[in-house]
Amino acid sequence: MKNYGVNELRRMFLEFFESKEHLAMKSFSLVPHNDNSLLLINSGMAPLKPYFTGQEIPPRRRVTTCQKCIRTGDIENVGKTARHGTFFEMLGNFSFGDYFKDEAIHWSWEFLTGVIGLDPDRLYPSVYLEDDEAFEIWNKKIGIAPERIFRFGKADNFWEHGAGPCGPCSEIYYDRGEKYGCGSPDCTVGCDCDRYMEVWNNVFTQFENDGHGNYEELAQKNIDTGMGLERLAVVVQDVDSIFDVDTIKALLNRVAALARTEYKKNADVDVSLRLITDHVRSCTFMISDGIMPSNEGRGYVLRRLLRRAARHGRLLGIEGKFLADLSTTVIELSKDGYPELEEKKAMILKVLTQEEDKFNKTIDQGLAILGELEEEMVKKGETILSGENAFKLYDTYGFPLDLTLEILEEKNFGVDEEGFKAAMQKQRETARNARKTTNYMGADVTVYQSIDPAITTEFIGYDKLICDSKILVLTTDTDLVEALTDGETGTIVTEQTVFYGTMGGQQGDVGYIVSDRGEFKVEETIHLQGGKVGHVGKMAKGMLQSGDVVTLKVCEGNRQNTGKNHSATHLLQKALRTVLGSHVEQAGSFVDGDKLRFDFTHFSAMTPEEIRQVETLVNEKIKESLPVKTEIMTLEDAKKSGAMALFGEKYGDTVRVVKMGDFSTELCGGTHINNTGVIGSFKILSETGIAAGVRRIEALTGDGLMHYYQETEKELHEAAKAAKTMPSALTSKIESLLDEIKALHSENEKLKSRLAKDSLGNVMDQVKEVKGVKILATKVMDVDMNGLRNLGDQLKEKLGEGVIVIASIQDDKVNLMAAVTDEAQKKGAHAGNLIKAIASLVGGGGGGRPNMAQAGGKNPSGVEACLEKVTEVVAEQLS
Repeated sequence: MKNYGVNELRRMFLEFFESKEHLAMKSFSLVPHNDNSLLLINSGMAPLKPYFTGQEIPPRRRVTTCQKCIRTGDIENVGKTARHGTFFEMLGNFSFGDYFKDEAIHWSWEFLTGVIGLDPDRLYPSVYLEDDEAFEIWNKKIGIAPERIFRFGKADNFWEHGAGPCGPCSEIYYDRGEKYGCGSPDCTVGCDCDRYMEVWNNVFTQFENDGHGNYEELAQKNIDTGMGLERLAVVVQDVDSIFDVDTIKALLNRVAALARTEYKKNADVDVSLRLITDHVRSCTFMISDGIMPSNEGRGYVLRRLLRRAARHGRLLGIEGKFLADLSTTVIELSKDGYPELEEKKAMILKVLTQEEDKFNKTIDQGLAILGELEEEMVKKGETILSGENAFKLYDTYGFPLDLTLEILEEKNFGVDEEGFKAAMQKQRETARNARKTTNYMGADVTVYQSIDPAITTEFIGYDKLICDSKILVLTTDTDLVEALTDGETGTIVTEQTVFYGTMGGQQGDVGYIVSDRGEFKVEETIHLQGGKVGHVGKMAKGMLQSGDVVTLKVCEGNRQNTGKNHSATHLLQKALRTVLGSHVEQAGSFVDGDKLRFDFTHFSAMTPEEIRQVETLVNEKIKESLPVKTEIMTLEDAKKSGAMALFGEKYGDTVRVVKMGDFSTELCGGTHINNTGVIGSFKILSETGIAAGVRRIEALTGDGLMHYYQETEKELHEAAKAAKTMPSALTSKIESLLDEIKALHSENEKLKSRLAKDSLGNVMDQVKEVKGVKILATKVMDVDMNGLRNLGDQLKEKLGEGVIVIASIQDDKVNLMAAVTDEAQKKGAHAGNLIKAIASLVGGGGGGRPNMAQAGGKNPSGVEACLEKVTEVVAEQLS
C-alpha cells in the first residue's frame, strides 16, 4: 500500500466517484444555508439536506463531495487526547433516488481495496442488526465470511435525527494491528481501543420517521456515505493519530518550532501543541467563510477557539502574536483543495492578528480580576474560589477552568468545580430554552414546501422589464389554491419572470402581474427553494387563476434606482480596498431603490479623511461614465480576471461577472445600470461599527441623494427661521446664542449659590466635636447636588478641618453630600463610607471617595434621622 498524502487522498476519492458518474461538487461554506437547525456545517450530508427531503432537485442524482466540517461537542477534550479535533474534512458519495445498497457497498469496497490498496483481510464490515439485505451483499457478493461481518444495534448502526429521513448503516472497520490494541483477548470490532478504526459509514436512507417512532418506507431511497479524510490518512499512513498525518503534522511541527520544543516529549506540552494545531485550522477555515469573532452564535465559537489557541501559546512560552503565522502554514497546506484560503488570505491574517491583540489585553484584565478575587478570599479566610466567580472568569475573560485551577493551585487555593459546572449548565439551559423547536431543516414548514419541487422559474429580466408567462402556482399565506380574487394576499409563481428576487443584498422588484381578468400588485419578489421565484403581494382587482397567461411588469423607476445603488456598492468596495487595504471584504449589503448599505471587514473607525477619500474616488468613477458590462464565464476564468467573490457564497461552474471599466470587477447576479454616469452622485451618510471587525457604511445616490438634500435644506431654513436669521448667518447666530446661554447659566449658578447660602443661614452654632474632629450635619431646601457641593466648599472655609454633611429636599427627593477634610481623614473619617451608612435612612444609596461622597434618596421623612446618625457613624470611624 502506498503512503498517500491527505491532498492526494482527497483528489483520489473525488476522481473515483466521478468515474462512477457522480458530480463532484466543491465544499459548501461552513455557514449553513437555509438551515436553522445547525450553527455550523458538521457533516458531509448537512448542506445536501434539501436534496434528501425533496425540497430541491439536485444538480445530478449522483453527487460526491469533500466537505469541510466543524464539531465542537468535545471541545474540552481537544488536545487532551490524540483522537479529538474540531475541524475535519468529510469525504462523501450521495445518491438521491438513484443507486442503493448494492452499488454503495461495492464502491466503498472497491475504493478501499482497489484504489487505496488496503489489505482486504484487515477490513471488517458492520451492519444494522435487522438489515439482512446489507449482510447478504457483504457475504454473498463481496465475499466476506459471516463471522467477519458484525451486527450492531440501533445505537451504533442506525442513523436518524428526530423527524425526517433515516435508515440503517453499514460501517467498515480497519484492523490497525495489535500495537494499537488494548491487549484484551476479547478485543475485536466495536472495542473502545484504537485497534479497529471505523473508516467508512454507508447510511441507507430508506425510512421516514414521523417523530414518534413510526417508520414508513421511502418511495425514493437515498445513499449518504461519509469517511473522515484525516482518519483515512491515519490508516493509509499507519500513524498514531490525526496529528501525525502529513499535513497536520507539518502544522504541528511549525507550532513546536515556534515554542522551541518537540512533540511527544512532554505530555502537558503535547496537549497544547495538539490544541493549537487543531484550533488554528478551524479558525482559518471559519474566517475564510466570512465568520467573524463575536460573543454569540458561530462568531462565539470562532472567538473561543481562537482564544484557547492563544492561551495555550502563552503556556508554551511562544513570544508575541503567532496565530497569523500559523494560519499561513494552514493556507499553504490546504489551498490546493480550498483555493478560497489563498484568495482570502489578507483578511484571514488580519482577523487573527486583531483578535489575538484583543485577547492579550483581555487575559491581562482577567489576571487582574483573579488577583482581586484572591485578595478577597484571603480577607475572608477562604481557600476555595466560588464556582460563580470561576465561571465569570471563563465566560467574560476567556479563562478556561484549567487555567484558573492552575494559577490558584500555585497559591494553595482551589475552585468549586461543581459550582462552576452548575453555572455552565445554567447558561446552556438558558441558551437551549431560547432556541425554537424546529423540524429537520430547523425551520417552520411553510406553504412553499408543498409546491412541486420539479417546478422552476426562469429569470429573463436583466435586459427587459415586461414579459408574458404562464401561472404555475398560486398560494395564500397557508394554502395552495387554484385562484386569487380581489383583495386576497398571496404568492404567484410563473414559468418565466422579469422580476428580480431578493438575493445577495439586493431587494426584489415590485410591480404588477396583469391579465384581462385581474391585476395583482407585486410588493415583494423572493426566491423559493428549488429555483422558483415567488411574487408576493395582493390582488388589486379581479381574479387570476392557475394556468392563466399573464403579463409581468416591473416598476421601471424602482429598478433603475436600485441599479444605481447596487452599482455604487461595487464602486464603493473597490474604493474601500484602495484606501484602506486589501483586507477589506464585503460582509453584507442592503440595496433598494432608496438607499444602499454596505458592511465590510475593517478593524477601526474610518477617519474623516478616509471617508472623504473613498467618497471622492467613487464620485470620480461616476463622472468618468465607465461602461458597466456583464459577461458569463467559468469560475476559473472569472478569478483570473480579478473578479471579487463573496465570503461563503456558493458559485456554480459558470458565473456572471460585472465589470465597470478597468476599476471594478466582481462576481454578481444582481441588476445594474449600463454606465456609472447614470448614478449621478454618491454621498456617505454614516460609517459605524456593527460587530467586532465589521463596519457599516450607509449612503445615497441619484434621486435618493437629491431628496436628502431637499429635506436637509428644508430643515436648515426652519432652523434659521426659529433662530430669527438667514441660513447663511445661522452658524454665527448659534455661536452668539451659546455665548448668551453660557453667561445666563453662570449668572444663574451664582444666584442659586447665594439663595442656597441664604437658606442655610448661620449654621456654625450646629457644629459638634467628637474626639477632636468638628462635625456639621445640616439641611437646606430645593438645592441640587451641584449646589450642595458648592455649599460644602463654602462651609469648609468657615469650619476649617472636620466633617460636613448636607441634606436637601428637592421635588420630594433627597440629595445627600458629605465632605471630609485632610486632617479628619488622617484620623479615620471617610466620606464614602459615611454616606453608605446613612443613605438607607432616606431610602437611597450612594458612595464616593474618602474626601467627598454623595447619594440620593426617595424618603424625605428620614432626613432628620439621617443627620442625627452622622455623629454616631463618624465616632465609630474615629475609634
